[in-house]
Amino acid sequence: MIDYIFGAIASLCLLASLLPLLPISHGVVRVFDFGRLQIATIAILTAIILSLSQPDDSLDLVFLVMLLSTFIIQAVFIIRFTPLWFKQSAKSNTTSDDGTVIRFLICNVKQGNRDYSKLIELLRECEPDIFILMETDQAWTDAINDAFSHYPHTLTCPQDNSYGMFLASRLDMISGDIKFLLNDKIPSFHCTFQNEDDQQFDLISIHPDPPVPNSDTKGRDAEILIAGKIAIDRKRPMIITGDLNDVAWSTTTRRFMRLSQLLDPRQGRGMYNSFDARFPFLRWPLDHIFHSEEFELVNIMRQPFIGSDHFPMMYELALNFSAKNTTPPDATKNDFDEANEVIDTEKKRDRNPVGEDWEK
Repeated sequence: MIDYIFGAIASLCLLASLLPLLPISHGVVRVFDFGRLQIATIAILTAIILSLSQPDDSLDLVFLVMLLSTFIIQAVFIIRFTPLWFKQSAKSNTTSDDGTVIRFLICNVKQGNRDYSKLIELLRECEPDIFILMETDQAWTDAINDAFSHYPHTLTCPQDNSYGMFLASRLDMISGDIKFLLNDKIPSFHCTFQNEDDQQFDLISIHPDPPVPNSDTKGRDAEILIAGKIAIDRKRPMIITGDLNDVAWSTTTRRFMRLSQLLDPRQGRGMYNSFDARFPFLRWPLDHIFHSEEFELVNIMRQPFIGSDHFPMMYELALNFSAKNTTPPDATKNDFDEANEVIDTEKKRDRNPVGEDWEK
């Protein structure tokens, strides 16, 4: 009986590790990208228990090899987000009160969460220069507008389909546009800001569809990749941020980084898991910020629970045009071909966003 249990765990862990390696953009496959840390933990703990039980036949050794193989496969992906890996974003020597430092707070508030006070209190404590909220309907927009009327620049797109967005800035917003990149029900924000030292930078905020087992992920992948292609032709320092509904180690996100040449400040530092805030064992990094080589990292801080299924994330970045960052590898022809194919496919489809009625 024990052998059957070890065999089932080993088989499931290895299958869950191999499935995401398939070039198939379907939720049934892509969902296994998310729990890599959890699968690695289950595999290594099971391997330890199996080893301590003194395996005495070849079948037990096969199970042990399967479990260790699972751990190695998962480690290849998650090691980038530990101190064992090199850092892409250089650490800035400036302090938070320096004029070149910009404080961003990014949060998916969860549309059905009506405890506005927790987020309002957090925003007042953090005092970000720019904050961006996702899943904001009209009720959320009204609550935040009333509490933060002292922020002179706002961009709002309230929607009741879980894809609304809200942005407020104390920095000068030179321009702020709402665009619908691929779906007329999923907005994105495209802004240009100017900091206290009169330096300008661009910001794009996106919130593509989540992956679900009964649908493909081409909508999500295409929106992430089209944002990456926009970054190729940037004329100023750039930030791309938001709830990407994708993990930092996925095929799509890594391709996005090669295309955009934007950096992930978490590499070499930690995962900073932002979802699911309600269940400690089921957490992975869904809320991201990527920056161009003109920024350095001052700090990353995951914020307390505010009633959402996401933790708010605070990022402090300093503009430094002589920053010594490590840029991602260059995009290949295959990267461009794959991105163009996914984007073209999504442009031809007329569909409703995934989960637009989940919060109603």
